[in-house]
Amino acid sequence: MSSFWPTDDQLAIREAVGRICADFDDEYWRRTDETGDFPEAFAKAMAEGGWLGVAMPEEYGGAGLGLTEAAHVMQTVTQSGAGFTGASAIHLNIFGLMPVVKFGTDEQKARHLPRIITGQDKACFAVTEPNSGLDTANLETKAERNGDGYLINGRKIWTTMAQRANKILIIARTTPKDQTAKPMQGLSLFYTDFDRARIDAKPIPKMGRKAVECNMLFIEDLQVPAEDLIGEEGQGFRYLISGLNPERVLFGAEAVGLGRAALAKAATYAKERVVFGRPIGQNQGVQHPLARCWAELEAADLMAFKAAALYDAGKDCGAEANAGKYLGAEAGFSACEAAILAHGGMGYAKEYDVERYFREAMIARIAPVSREMILNFIAEKVLGLPKSY
Repeated sequence: MSSFWPTDDQLAIREAVGRICADFDDEYWRRTDETGDFPEAFAKAMAEGGWLGVAMPEEYGGAGLGLTEAAHVMQTVTQSGAGFTGASAIHLNIFGLMPVVKFGTDEQKARHLPRIITGQDKACFAVTEPNSGLDTANLETKAERNGDGYLINGRKIWTTMAQRANKILIIARTTPKDQTAKPMQGLSLFYTDFDRARIDAKPIPKMGRKAVECNMLFIEDLQVPAEDLIGEEGQGFRYLISGLNPERVLFGAEAVGLGRAALAKAATYAKERVVFGRPIGQNQGVQHPLARCWAELEAADLMAFKAAALYDAGKDCGAEANAGKYLGAEAGFSACEAAILAHGGMGYAKEYDVERYFREAMIARIAPVSREMILNFIAEKVLGLPKSY
C-alpha cells in the first residue's frame, strides 16, 4: 500500500512528464481552446516519451506500472496548465483499454495494445446513449449475430475523439433484456474498427475543451467480426464495471491538478496586483478563499491516491474511487472559481487562463458519473441505506 507521499520513482515520473508539459505553454493551450485544433504535438510528445503505456503490460511495450503512477502522470498534465484538454487528449490511451488488458485474448492484446501505446491507433469509447444516460441496463444499441460476426445498430452520445478515432470500444445489447435473468446481463463489449461508412459522428458544440471534441454517433449496420468481441458474449457490463473505478480515480486526480493550476495563478496574481497601495493578497478577503481551496485540494488528493493504492493492491476501492472523484471535482471547481474571483475583472479575460480552467472544471463534476449517483452509491454501499433509484 502506498504511503501519504510519492516514492522517488513516482516523483521522477512527475518530473519527466513535467518536462514534456513545459514545452507546451499557456499560449499553446489558449490557442487550442480558441481554434479547436487537437493538441497533436502534445499527444505525440507524450507517446514518444512512452507515457501512454504507463499502466500497460510490459510484454506489449508498456511500463507495467499501476493506477497510482498513471494518476501521477495525468495529474501532472492538468497541473501544468494543460487542464482537461491535455488530459483528455491521452486519457483513453492510458487506461481506456483496460477491459482488453483484463479480458481480451492473447491474440487481441498482441494485436491492439502495442498500437494504442505508441499512439498509432486512436480509440474512442462508446457507452452513453441519448435515451439511457447512466442507466446502462436500458441501452438500446443492438449487436445481432450476422454470419461469423455481429451487426451493430444504434446511437451513442458524448463519445470523445470520434472525429479522429480509427478504433471504437463499444457496448451493445446482444440478448434482449426480457430474456435475461438480470437487466445488466446480455450486454457485450467489442473493440473494433471505426468504419466511417457505417458510423456518422457529429460533434456536439460545448462549453469547454473545444480541442477534444465529443460526438453523437449514428451507427447503421456496422459489421463486427467475432474476433473483436472482448471476453464472453453477454458479460460486457461486468467488464465495463472493472474499468470504472480507475476512471474515477484518474478524474479525481486530474481535477485536483487543474485546481492547483488555478490556485497557483491566483496566488501569483494576488502577490503582484497592487490596489490601495498594497498587494491584494495581503487582504484576508482574498487570502482565506485561496487557503481554503488549498486545504480542500489536498484532502481530495489524499482520497484519490488512497483509492489508487487500494486498486493497485487488489483491494476493493469502490467507495474511495467514487469519493475521490467527487471530492476532486468539487475542490477543483471551487479553486477555479476562487481563482477567477481573485483576479477580479481580469479573471474573465482569456489572457489569464483561469476562465478556461473554470469551464473545464465542469467536466469532472458531470463526467463520467454525476455527483448524485456517487452519493447514491456511497449511501447504499457504505452506509447501508436503501437503494434510492
